[in-house]
Amino acid sequence: MSTTVAVTGGTGFIGRHIIDDLLSRGFTVRALTRTPHHDERDNLVWSLGSLEESESLAQLVAGVDHVVHCAGQVRGHKEEVFTRCNVEGSQRLMQAAKESGSCQRFLFISSLAARHPELSWYANSKYVAEQRLTEIAGGITLGIFRPTAVYGPGDKELSPLFRAMLHGYLPRFGAADARLSFLHVSDLAQAVSQWLLADQTPVSPYELCDGVADGYNWQRLQDIAVAIRNRPVRVVSIPRPLLNLMADTSSLISRLAGKEPMLTRSKVCELTHADWSANNKDLYEIINWSPRISLEYALRQGLF
Repeated sequence: MSTTVAVTGGTGFIGRHIIDDLLSRGFTVRALTRTPHHDERDNLVWSLGSLEESESLAQLVAGVDHVVHCAGQVRGHKEEVFTRCNVEGSQRLMQAAKESGSCQRFLFISSLAARHPELSWYANSKYVAEQRLTEIAGGITLGIFRPTAVYGPGDKELSPLFRAMLHGYLPRFGAADARLSFLHVSDLAQAVSQWLLADQTPVSPYELCDGVADGYNWQRLQDIAVAIRNRPVRVVSIPRPLLNLMADTSSLISRLAGKEPMLTRSKVCELTHADWSANNKDLYEIINWSPRISLEYALRQGLF
């Protein structure tokens, strides 16, 4: 009998890749979805519901062995939007997992942003969720992943930046010496599966990145693009006042369209932070996981 894993966020960019990797390793997956889904692969069952509905979450986790909580709010015009999903929704899911009586492990996909909760509403919501889940996990083994900026097939956030780089323009946010890091989505998906299969999983927030020493600065990104194009790449600096203006415009347009904005002044603080470098050492020692895809390789091979 195969191990059953409940997955939230399975219809999103990262969640889809996590489901693919779990299925490839023989897991049975029960995935949460707000609307009927037509992906009818073997060992994949879709469970209707949302993080706001305790009853549907109870159905999602009934009889499952593990939970991978990937769903999260990344867009919002005020802090309460992030709190409602990322904090309260996570607590509701953990409570359902505890009440199921069958769940052994619960993996929370947080964010490297949680390292600095003071920077943005999103960062704070992820940090608070980590704390709350740790407090209420009880007998369930809790894991916390803090991936850095994740990209890959299906990503809509970083792909415009990479396409611009390969067309000769590199938009730069923040200081020239800021440290950045990236992670290919297939490497993140593999780490999730390996964590579920590991013999020991001590509770700790684990950072995940592509393993490039010291991460990237803007000069290194420019050098990579130049090497791939074999032509010059121009760095276009976007000053903080202009970023704030773009954020205000984005917020206004989103409000008029009845949608939540991605770029806000809160997000600008996060984007322009000086150090988003990361280190895989702790996670490697626990589950023997190492990333396979560097940013340069992904850009050369079109894996984004």
